[in-house]
Amino acid sequence: MIQVGDIPILFEDAEALVIDKPAGVSVDRPRKGGPCLEDHWEHLKLGFQRPPSAVHRLDTDTTGCLLLARNPKALKRLARAFEERLVEKRYLGVVAGPLTQDEGTIELSLAKISSAEKGWRMIAARKGKPSVTHWRVVERLEGRTLVEFRPETGRTHQIRIHAEAGLGFPLLGDPIYGPEKGRGKGAPRTMLHAAGLVVPREKKDLIQAAAPMPKDFLALGFADPGESAERVPEAHDG
Repeated sequence: MIQVGDIPILFEDAEALVIDKPAGVSVDRPRKGGPCLEDHWEHLKLGFQRPPSAVHRLDTDTTGCLLLARNPKALKRLARAFEERLVEKRYLGVVAGPLTQDEGTIELSLAKISSAEKGWRMIAARKGKPSVTHWRVVERLEGRTLVEFRPETGRTHQIRIHAEAGLGFPLLGDPIYGPEKGRGKGAPRTMLHAAGLVVPREKKDLIQAAAPMPKDFLALGFADPGESAERVPEAHDG
């Protein structure tokens, strides 16, 4: 793995990059200003004449695997793989509560609402867009649960609202779907990490990348499960 400035490169070939996006960096330029990937485009050219383009989106707080296309034709092909649900995505999230079940599937349709007081957010709604997330417990520790999420669909805030409405607990540090107001209550950010990404390509090798567990996850006491951990630890008193 190489690093360009503050951005680790997890995968590179002639048409694509996968970076390990840091927390606090928006994919698009925020209206109110702040750090974003555009600040790094010049460095991420890596010898190419044009800067790469993001194929999909991660929330500003979310760390981990983000796919970038290095030319317009690649962007179109790779975006189609996401639209056709051919991409395998693996996330790790710290749920702010003790889950009693070990694994399952959440099927909740999601819709966007907004208000002058709270701004916009997603809610579970029958008339929303169908959304499916598979999950399994990785580790339980002190009343919190490290969960692996494998979303089939890619709705906005899908894992965050599926955790809150489907599992009964929000992601730790989530200021929108959790009970917390602002930061500083248990976590510095919404604890969600895009740990793995596999993208099929015609006549080319798979794009395959894995992002190591971030330091703030490790600081909570959780161990990095790696790419193939399958063991589900037994529940214990927290």
